[in-house]
Amino acid sequence: MTDPENVNGEEERPEGLHISDKRRFDPETYERRVPGTPTADQAAAGPGPSGDTGAEPADRAEPTGQVEDADETEEGEVPGEFVVPDDVSELVEDARVVELESQVRERTEDLQRLQAEYVNYKRRVDRDRDVARQTGIESVMNDLLAVLDDLRSARSHEDLTGGFKAVAEEIEKVAAKHGLEAYGVEGEAFDPQIHEALMHQPAPEGTEVDGPTVVAVLQPGYRIGERILRPARVAVTGA
Repeated sequence: MTDPENVNGEEERPEGLHISDKRRFDPETYERRVPGTPTADQAAAGPGPSGDTGAEPADRAEPTGQVEDADETEEGEVPGEFVVPDDVSELVEDARVVELESQVRERTEDLQRLQAEYVNYKRRVDRDRDVARQTGIESVMNDLLAVLDDLRSARSHEDLTGGFKAVAEEIEKVAAKHGLEAYGVEGEAFDPQIHEALMHQPAPEGTEVDGPTVVAVLQPGYRIGERILRPARVAVTGA
């Protein structure tokens, strides 16, 4: 008995869900599929009654929500993406390290130079401060020399007594505290660097001298350290 629906020799297609393989890479051969080419299953099954190979029309809309990653390969790499080789990456990292080390070296040299400049500046300031302080002391002591001469003269005449004597001693203590030192004694060798000869006298009888010698101190000399404020004014004997 002939089925009236199959008089033309066509089989009735089952109704329901129809699944099409739209993967662009063949899961067995891993080759890229060309649109319109039947899959391996479709090639094995052969063409359908109406010559349908199972490929969907190119202009048929794809179901909503289906995500295709057509640009990714099986290994997850994106075709056309440049992959930097490991050795090149290491060279880039080494160059970066060299650059950073060079910058650190330059900054260190700058800091060392600034530190040296600061140390030199501090030394210069300290030296200038000491010079200014010493200059001030010498200026004050120079003004006191005349006063000290009067005190010495009063003491030699025994006029330095009572309260005046106490004041004179305090003045001399303050002068000594700031490094003022009196020098010049009879019998020492004459030194033009620290003595000023005001007169020449013959040597006392029975005294032998070798070279110029101080025989009398007219005014004592004063100095602060190696700095001569006033040479000793003396009388000299000898050649």
